[in-house]
Amino acid sequence: MARDDSSRRWFLFDYGNVISTAPTPSDWEALTEATGVPDLAAPTSGYWQHRHAFDAGAFTSGEYWSLVCARPTGPVRSAWLDVLDGNQWSHLNLETLDVLEDLDARGERLALLSNMPAPMVSQFASAPWAHLFRHRFFSSSLRLVKPSTAVFDHVLTELAVEPGLVTFIDDSPANIAAARALGIDARLFGPTSDLSRLLAPAAPGTGLQDAAQAPGPAVSRGPE
Repeated sequence: MARDDSSRRWFLFDYGNVISTAPTPSDWEALTEATGVPDLAAPTSGYWQHRHAFDAGAFTSGEYWSLVCARPTGPVRSAWLDVLDGNQWSHLNLETLDVLEDLDARGERLALLSNMPAPMVSQFASAPWAHLFRHRFFSSSLRLVKPSTAVFDHVLTELAVEPGLVTFIDDSPANIAAARALGIDARLFGPTSDLSRLLAPAAPGTGLQDAAQAPGPAVSRGPE
């Protein structure tokens, strides 16, 4: 008899600062050296000021890096900057990976939802962690960016699931609030969070402990 998946839970994960850790100072230094632009990590830098549009697929790589550098940036240099940018967001949170692999081994349904520019999506496409997810949703492909309600509506439609059967993990309070407004079981992840405990109420009978601790403050923004 075929199994009815309509009542099964999905675990929906953010990427940046959940699966990955934040860039290190040396990462930012490498990007600063390549661009010639100081203080790229600062919230007021061109890197962040134009990031939303880049994540949304509104800019090509060349257009984005030209804005960041405040001068025309050719395709070869833009491609190299994309590599450096991807590298600095490729440091993985090993504790998160352990939990993801455990969920996958138990046959749980995993999906990814990230605000991520197209070059980074391509760079990570063959990463082993990416294949843990049955569905991967990226802002640059959807032309929809969290915390837009539309991006969550799209995910729910594609997963063919009711909001209450989705447990969403993200480090952004705005993203968590938007998801909760739709009835999604959203959990805020912070640098001191124990992911197993955070997921425990959504996975009864799995041996995970109940989550009583509050996550720490969100770290620097990135692929969300």
